Amino acid sequence: MQIRAKTTRRSLLEAAATLFDERGYAGTSISDISAHSGRTSGAIYFHYASKEKLALAIVEEHFATWPHLISRHRQPGLPALDKLVGLSFEVARAFRDDIVVRAGARLWSERKAIDTPLPAPFLGWIEAVTQLLEEAAGNGELATDVPPAATAHGIVCAFFGLHTVSDALDGRRHIEEHLDDLWQLLLRGLQAEPDPATVLARVRRRMRDGTAAGTA
Repeated sequence: MQIRAKTTRRSLLEAAATLFDERGYAGTSISDISAHSGRTSGAIYFHYASKEKLALAIVEEHFATWPHLISRHRQPGLPALDKLVGLSFEVARAFRDDIVVRAGARLWSERKAIDTPLPAPFLGWIEAVTQLLEEAAGNGELATDVPPAATAHGIVCAFFGLHTVSDALDGRRHIEEHLDDLWQLLLRGLQAEPDPATVLARVRRRMRDGTAAGTA
């Protein structure tokens, strides 16, 4: 029964995420989710007490995606800037391909319409990027005049700004090409010995081979 309930909750979450991503919070009703999921409204309310609670569950699931992803890119075995760039591409793919991630991002942007508190965004990202930049500085990869904390804030702003623009212009279909261009620009200022092409080539090779960020 627990497995069945968990499966039902997940299917409802994904059905709701699909509609929230397409129509937004205000444009989606419990009746819409019922029709899309093939479940009754009563079944939805059994698992999620309200539309607000369902939206909150999607946003929480969105945020729950990131700690494991970040930890995979904190393992030893690669230059810190390679880890940072590789992490950004994996996150970009999640925003493009994962419906719950996409819906969570849209719901958070529409938070003023949702009558329940939502988790604070970006702080975990700024912390993770700061730590990777500090690691890069310790390894001699980072230019000496680059302050990790302030730079991390700017990188996070640039990264999520890129997502917003890419989503508006092409539904994130070309997000990886745009992200490549962004790193070509940023790495020239970040690296102690600027060589963006080499970093990006290593990251692309590992993405193509499907190897984890921290393995040698």
